[in-house]
Amino acid sequence: MNVQIEESWKRHLEGEFEKPYFLQLTERVRQEYQSTACYPPGRFIFNAFNLTPFDEVKVVIIGQDPYHEPGQAHGLSFSVQEGVMFPPSLQNIFKEIEQDLGTPVPKSGDLSRWARQGVLLLNATLTVRAHQANSHAMLGWQTFTDAAIKALATHREHLVYMLWGGFARGKAYMIDRNRNLVLESVHPSPLSANRGGWFGLHQFSRCNDYLQANGLTPIQW
Repeated sequence: MNVQIEESWKRHLEGEFEKPYFLQLTERVRQEYQSTACYPPGRFIFNAFNLTPFDEVKVVIIGQDPYHEPGQAHGLSFSVQEGVMFPPSLQNIFKEIEQDLGTPVPKSGDLSRWARQGVLLLNATLTVRAHQANSHAMLGWQTFTDAAIKALATHREHLVYMLWGGFARGKAYMIDRNRNLVLESVHPSPLSANRGGWFGLHQFSRCNDYLQANGLTPIQW
């Protein structure tokens, strides 16, 4: 199976590529992309891995699945392509960063700048049908992305896992809290954040404090 994915990730995940579930997954995704509009564009499906090599990961932010409207998704959780209006969750992320660190809200919602600093922006499901949230949730992607999280949990330490909302927090069982920092909160979507439990937690400064305490360069959020 010739998967176009960054080499260090390929080494850690190569055992997945020949498993029956992954062969079925790639065939079903191929059929979906041929028969209907799907996101992100094919070249961006593994973008989170390609921009953040395995040994360079410092922070993991887990999303559920890609944005499902045209021009938004490009393979990074919570991120949108250059020039696209910020979705509500991303607006709240930027608001909290501004309150926490004093960093002004940026003009671009493209979070590639985070990914290149070591922030793995991983959606649990890597593709979606247009206008249909979670439409590819049952194709098998989560088996693959769980394998990626488990690989990090096994071979890396002193990472910061930012788990937002019940779905992401459901991945916490894979993470050794004695060797990593796990920051949990409600989801930044307005429905959750406005009820409390998102704003004022200082997650971004706490993340940077932990990285610095372990000899790592903080993230320029």
